Amino acid sequence: MTEGIPLPFSFPAVGRKKITAAFDGGRITSDAGVMLLGQAEHRPGLADKLAAVIADPRNPLLITHSLASIFLARILAIACGYEDADDLDHLRKDPVFKIACGRLPDTGNDLCSHPTMSRWENAPALREIVKLGGVLIDLYCASYATPPKAVTLDIDDTCNIVHGHQQLSLFNTHYDERCFLPIHIYDTATGRPVAIILRPGKTPTGKEVRGHLRRIVHRIRAHWPTTRITIRGDGHYGRHEVMDWCEDNGLDYVFGLSGNRLLAAAVEEKADDIRTRRALEQLVVLRDYAQTHYAAKSWRAERRVCARIEATEMGLDVRYVVTNITTGSAEHIYDTLYCARGQMENLIKLHKSQLASDGASCREPLANQMRLFLHTAAYWLMPELRDAIPKPHPLAVAEFATLREKLLKIGARVVETATRISLALASACPQAELFRCLAGALQPAGP
Repeated sequence: MTEGIPLPFSFPAVGRKKITAAFDGGRITSDAGVMLLGQAEHRPGLADKLAAVIADPRNPLLITHSLASIFLARILAIACGYEDADDLDHLRKDPVFKIACGRLPDTGNDLCSHPTMSRWENAPALREIVKLGGVLIDLYCASYATPPKAVTLDIDDTCNIVHGHQQLSLFNTHYDERCFLPIHIYDTATGRPVAIILRPGKTPTGKEVRGHLRRIVHRIRAHWPTTRITIRGDGHYGRHEVMDWCEDNGLDYVFGLSGNRLLAAAVEEKADDIRTRRALEQLVVLRDYAQTHYAAKSWRAERRVCARIEATEMGLDVRYVVTNITTGSAEHIYDTLYCARGQMENLIKLHKSQLASDGASCREPLANQMRLFLHTAAYWLMPELRDAIPKPHPLAVAEFATLREKLLKIGARVVETATRISLALASACPQAELFRCLAGALQPAGP
């Protein structure tokens, strides 16, 4: 077989007519929706902002692919489901990807190749990686038109399994895997990421968490000096170093807290009452709340502890949270404030599963952190696209995989002439009207 010449093949006949097929349709794309992503990217200027903080030692006269165009191609590919850098070897010729990156589909230069992208994933030094983290925080702050009165930041880690000998990877007995445990920080109310930090596969210490929060909050304070910030996380983030730092710097916090015999004794009267009432009334479940003040040996003072007490036919279940928030009932602190952090699990799932950000296959940790930044930039594009969808439409609350299937994976033929570029989209596209609406809604503001 001659390389580059697609051979025809056949399918079973229909209505006595023979069916033949070949990959010779010309300039056709299966990802026409990347045009919408390209428009969404121009609003915050993601690729330009990331490229601006990385030194480019190349001779400007010999550059074919600017750093911003390299990052943009990679970000768009990730958002469309092409999480591996070697996918660019094929996508670099895709006509719509070229248009979305500001190049002509036929006469314009092809996009960057896999080796070019890999070199730049490994290029940033530690100082530049820190600056890139700052760019994402600035992007989060810019997502608010005006400084908010208060925000709640959820912090958690997740298991990224590794399959090689990547630096920083460790064997974690809880997950029974060799892995990283990167920290994710989100504004759950808006679904926007604030920081994604690659780290070893072990539980973070209080000093480590305090250091990360200090850098992130300092950057946010530069934009919002008067905004009230609440930090929310599960039990292994409620370390005394973190709580002390939050109290000293005017931050509120709500953290999970492991139970012990002293806490159990403090809420025993309420727990016994709930257990007894459930049995007497023969209820399936009965829940109530209690609060106390408690000081662990490592704490510098007593702190407010709220307990959720639930009695069922299986027995008694008590969960605790510790907070420095003095207002609100124990029920409000636990159910309304703390339990809302469950939404963060869904956001991490979007980042990991639907954008494949857990594929940290580079050997060097800085390169893997760079990959996390690129996947986070792709994450930013999807809410930008979703927010432009009219609220009554079902896709206005869709997950990223659904948006990709319904809006991005659309076939189109691209024709470039001397004076214009035409995109002939699939006539049977179910979301044709929405696609047309989004193309107008995402247009950049101008005269």
